[in-house]
Order: sequence, then structure tokens, then C-alpha cells
Amino acid sequence: MQVQFNSDSSVMGTENVAERIEASVRDKLARFEDRLTRVEIHVRDENGPKHGADDKACMIEARPRGGKPIGVTEHASKVDDAASKAARTLAQRLERQFGKAERHGHDARPDKVL
Repeated sequence: MQVQFNSDSSVMGTENVAERIEASVRDKLARFEDRLTRVEIHVRDENGPKHGADDKACMIEARPRGGKPIGVTEHASKVDDAASKAARTLAQRLERQFGKAERHGHDARPDKVL
């Protein structure tokens, strides 16, 4: 699974923020690693130099093998919190999608095979 991290310049104020967020997202999505080709993480500060509640946003897009991309966006007052919330939400959506595929991915009934 390839991970790509993108951010605006105002979010990169703290040291090693990219490594911390990438490690957190990898940890939360580790069980889906063999089913995903790529994960893109985008973090931004929506208010720039102005401060506000929940002004940090994290968007994570996962690309399942042979499937459509799944994306989530979460907001929080800190970048790390927004990334953690987004990773948790994405893991729930992936679990739901892959669970449905496994439940419905059965073989055809013998009487229906031509």
C-alpha cells in the first residue's frame, strides 16, 4: 500500500507532523493493507492564520484494488485529531465495504451454472 501525504504550508508548523500522521493512518488501516493500492492524506488549515474551533481538516482517500476510491473528511482543532478521526471513519467504511463483498461474494448455486 502506497501512502502519499499532502498539506498546506500553515499545517507544517510542528516537527515531523507528516511522519506522525502517516504512521497513525497506517496503523489504523493496517488490516486492509493487502486490499488497498494507495492511500492519500490531505491536511489543511481552513482558517489560515486566524484561529477557530475545528479549523483543521484531514481528507483521506483510499483506493481499493479493483474498486472505486473511498474518501472521508474530518475536522478538529488539531491536525493529529482530525487525521485520527478521518482514519477511524475510513476504517469503518472499508470494513463495511469489504464485509459486504465477502458476504455477497459466494459461488453461483449449482442449479444456476450453465
